[in-house]
Amino acid sequence: MTRRELDAAGITDPGLREAYTRCRQLNARHGRTYFLATRLLPLERRSAVHALYGFARRADDIVDDPDRHRTPDEPGLLLTRLEGDLAHALRTGGGSDPVVRAVADTADRYGIEVTHFADFLASMRADLTVTDYPEYADLRAYMHGSAAVIGLQMLPVLGTVVPREEAARHAADLGVAFQLTNFLRDVGEDLDRGRVYLPADLLAAHGVDRPLLEWSRRTGRHDPRIRAAFVAAEAMTREVYRAAEPGIAMLDPRVRPCIGTAFTLYGGILDTIARHDYTVLHRRAVVPRRRRAATAAAGLLKVAGARWRAAPAAAPGALERKGPGRG
Repeated sequence: MTRRELDAAGITDPGLREAYTRCRQLNARHGRTYFLATRLLPLERRSAVHALYGFARRADDIVDDPDRHRTPDEPGLLLTRLEGDLAHALRTGGGSDPVVRAVADTADRYGIEVTHFADFLASMRADLTVTDYPEYADLRAYMHGSAAVIGLQMLPVLGTVVPREEAARHAADLGVAFQLTNFLRDVGEDLDRGRVYLPADLLAAHGVDRPLLEWSRRTGRHDPRIRAAFVAAEAMTREVYRAAEPGIAMLDPRVRPCIGTAFTLYGGILDTIARHDYTVLHRRAVVPRRRRAATAAAGLLKVAGARWRAAPAAAPGALERKGPGRG
């Protein structure tokens, strides 16, 4: 399947093919929900999505895996090196890091704005020093770089049937909705890393603070105030999903099943959290494999229908997407 994806994307350079293959492996290993949805994309667009995921994963690992670093300063130095490697790759198309080379090639092929990568890395750097967010507005500023720009990076790859700027707000909201879902799902693991991503004002409205969360995490005991705060966090997240949903219809019909499947699967994480009575401090909510498979199967049927309807191909340039460039 990797070879077919690369051939369809017009990626012929052996070094680039190896670089994209590395990104696909990262997506398959670490992004279960994301990777499953990506399988529903047209073949020629999958490699670009793998590259975007691989680069985000590379930065995330620098920030969130302190055990692999020898000194406290090393994550910051590694982020600086990653920034430099990306700048070099964007200028020259080369570089020694396969993940960086692949994402730079994707940015060139699809005309992805370089500022999106700068904003993303700025938020990753914030994770090295910022451990909580007083208000939701503060968290949204962080999520612009950590999540919204991911949606904006994806938009040129996916293609739209409306002017891209019209779909951009919804794409950004979808990235934020996915990340808020992860914040609620991973609240216990993030607490272990010394971070609380749920805004302090939301928690305080229900009588919750960091010491109470740490007590519950440490002892395994429950508190109704924590549950109420998590219910509020779920409601806040679902509002962002509602804001994002109209954007799916603005996408190329052939990619809507993919994004719709991701929308359903990530929303399913919230359903699982509620079904487990918001005990995310003590157990990680995971959508059951059977449900993921059923959702993906439904997505495949939609893919088949979309491809059948799109059989008389649109004229080149009909979609708001820059096609593959360098090979």
